[in-house]
Amino acid sequence: MSLVDSEDFSLPPIQNVDDEPDLSQSESVEEATAKGLELKDLGNASLNEGHYTDAIHLYSTALSHLPANAIILANRALAYIKIENYGLAIQDATAAVAADPSYPKGYYRRGTAEFALGRAKAARKDFKAVCRLRPKDRDARAKLAACEKAVREAAFAAAILSEETAPLSETFKPETIVIEGGYDGPHPAGYLEGGEGEGRLFEVGALPREFVMVSAPQDPCNNMLLDPYISNINHHCIPTPIASQASIEHFRSQKVVHKRYIAHLLLSAKRYFENLPSLLEIPIPTMAPDLNDPSLPPRLTVCGDTHGQFYDVLHIFELNGYPSKNNPYLFNGDFVDRGSFSVEVILTLLLFKLSDPDCIHLHRGNHETKNMNKIYGFEGEVKAKYDDRIFELFLEVFSHLPLASVVGGKVFVTHGGLPTEPGVTLAEIRKIKRGCEPPNEGLMSDLLWADPQPFPGKSPSKRGVGFSFGPDITESFLKGNGLQLLVRSHEVKDEGYLVEHGGKTITVFSAPNYCDSMGNKGAFIHFAEDCEPKFTQYEAVPHPNVRPMAYAAGMGGLFM
Repeated sequence: MSLVDSEDFSLPPIQNVDDEPDLSQSESVEEATAKGLELKDLGNASLNEGHYTDAIHLYSTALSHLPANAIILANRALAYIKIENYGLAIQDATAAVAADPSYPKGYYRRGTAEFALGRAKAARKDFKAVCRLRPKDRDARAKLAACEKAVREAAFAAAILSEETAPLSETFKPETIVIEGGYDGPHPAGYLEGGEGEGRLFEVGALPREFVMVSAPQDPCNNMLLDPYISNINHHCIPTPIASQASIEHFRSQKVVHKRYIAHLLLSAKRYFENLPSLLEIPIPTMAPDLNDPSLPPRLTVCGDTHGQFYDVLHIFELNGYPSKNNPYLFNGDFVDRGSFSVEVILTLLLFKLSDPDCIHLHRGNHETKNMNKIYGFEGEVKAKYDDRIFELFLEVFSHLPLASVVGGKVFVTHGGLPTEPGVTLAEIRKIKRGCEPPNEGLMSDLLWADPQPFPGKSPSKRGVGFSFGPDITESFLKGNGLQLLVRSHEVKDEGYLVEHGGKTITVFSAPNYCDSMGNKGAFIHFAEDCEPKFTQYEAVPHPNVRPMAYAAGMGGLFM
């Protein structure tokens, strides 16, 4: 999102549903202090244990006794940062600064939340204040340096923007990239042809499945998978092919597919997506996912955020079957950032897409954007595993991803939420212009950023970006467009999903134990012909010892 960045900005007041009635006027100072500090200590314990929603509740109750306590306000701001409610964090941190201008953590928390939203100039101002209050604080000086760097990079990017006459995809020649003799990864059949012949192997629908993965044999007696990496945890016994000596297995071994092939893949994906409408129509399959088991109805599987958790994505496929024409998936954005295997996640999804475009559908999320990628790790990861040109190609692909789908003629699926202006039609959404970074407001911004709220109307978002929409907005949009249900993602949920707005809105989140710290379950949804949602929950699986945000430059550790 192209947020306006300045040293001085203000957010509109955000209605905080966590706030509790002020009890301080009915208590003695001693009584209010004792109750407030006790609750603060309990909140601190929950925060340290990673129970962020519990911590927020305890801090909110503490504030009902001590509403102007800078420490409690700053601590609740930190808890909001942990769950990505940056607007509420800024609001609390601002209140902490007002309550005690000499308390450095108020500025620190506000600067952290501002930086998370790409407001580097505002964050710089707050970290300067921390450094004035704590001139020997090495961490604050490092954060200030990260802000200064971000401001310089933004100025440089703006200066050269007018010089860019054509996207990289129009001039990039993957066949000029040399494949080194030591490369031990997969090759698509026919790769030695080079030139245009090689490029045709990566056209949509032409990419050999064997380059993506190789089907493993199965035990004919019990349908068990004969592979040392995967145990059969598919309770429906859907025949599940296993990646073996192909791209997915190469990724599993923490190796990369050669840059030459990835460049071909991204160029082809960009050409494909730019010719799609912004709103897709996805039918429910007519064939069952397992032709040998007629008890399983035809279905589409909808997944939410996966955020670079590659081994959890593989776990979804192990549970539910790999993508195929009869077992299609819709991944609802936020494939990248935070998790440190984001490259592997997005490349796996694109490989399936180019192998068979009907087996998987992809939406853009708010993290398929340049600003988010710079802050939350994907840019650093791509440049570490490939280079800056490959990152530029990824950005081109992201800019052309569809924004929403109608599933089975009844279910509207988008990453963030609904348009907050009344009367928006599906035809208007279908015609949204893409190929750009999201604007600050409007239809694209709402679809990528909006969140549901329990009360009617629209309000400034707790994230500090965009708006939240109430059940009345959901009801009006669905009724006006002949739909019955909204499915969105964008928010971690303890159970992997949450049903709201009287059953009209579902949030699905598919990254279990998000960032190795949240302890949440992951979930996906099956939609059969009747379009009634059926949920599957699962826990996180082990992954190699690479921490989340490992590739995030500057202040990445702030958001852990």
